[in-house]
Amino acid sequence: MDAALNHYVATHFQAHHMSWLHCFWGVGATLGPIIMSGFMRDHDLWRNGYLTISLIQFALVVLLAFTLPLWKRMENLQSHAAKESQGEPFRGQSEQPLRTKGVKLTLLTFLFYCGAEASVGLWGSSFLVNVKELPAAVAAEWVAMYYGGITVGRLITGFVTFKVSNRVLIRSGLLVSIAGAALLILPLPTYCSLIGFLLLGLGFAPIYPCMLHDTPERFGKEQTQKLMGYQMAVAYTGATLLPPLLGWIAAQTTVSILPFFIAFYIAFMLYGSERVNRIMKRRAAQLESL
Repeated sequence: MDAALNHYVATHFQAHHMSWLHCFWGVGATLGPIIMSGFMRDHDLWRNGYLTISLIQFALVVLLAFTLPLWKRMENLQSHAAKESQGEPFRGQSEQPLRTKGVKLTLLTFLFYCGAEASVGLWGSSFLVNVKELPAAVAAEWVAMYYGGITVGRLITGFVTFKVSNRVLIRSGLLVSIAGAALLILPLPTYCSLIGFLLLGLGFAPIYPCMLHDTPERFGKEQTQKLMGYQMAVAYTGATLLPPLLGWIAAQTTVSILPFFIAFYIAFMLYGSERVNRIMKRRAAQLESL
């Protein structure tokens, strides 16, 4: 579902639509910890929190079922324009997109991005409780603020995309998120950790949707459907494997290692993103010379 939805938006809509799509993912990610912390605070009723979330999920399924005809209608309306604007695939690589220069680095960037985002969401509360000595309910609210930063950041990014390219937004987001990780690493007062979580959320905001929307521009529309599936697979691999790996290491040492791991993930993402940008720039220059 995730791969199909992102492919649909990347090929049929603009960058601001992609940012707003993921902004509303952030709305759900923000509400989740808030709902759970509310039930935990009142007599530790965590089961009722899970029941509430499940009811929301079932309501979403019903809503999607009723709106399916709208998707086909929009696809039909834009199919003609999409065919006219479709670029030429890279020669000899349309059937083997993994051999395209820059694809593997892009996939690794997705791996580390989702690993970093999920690690902060999963272990952020443990970091705040064990390192900053905050109550569990308060820590959950702070993590909700982190997801709130992602949500607000993607809402703002949707407007910024009218004037700023995806590549600039990705670079800016990575720099902001590094500043947030630095605030968690440095021995500063507790309120600086809140600012750090907010900066991580704001910095992470444009990275994922902008990278997804840039897929047709980077690698051609012919390869977008396959690459979107690969990107989703690698992204969820990062979200699945990196947080428990970090948790296992933290169990052997201390959860205070969290911001160091996040900083490393972000640094690799910045390296990979800039390398891919240079590859795309050289490719564009070669095409112009033909």
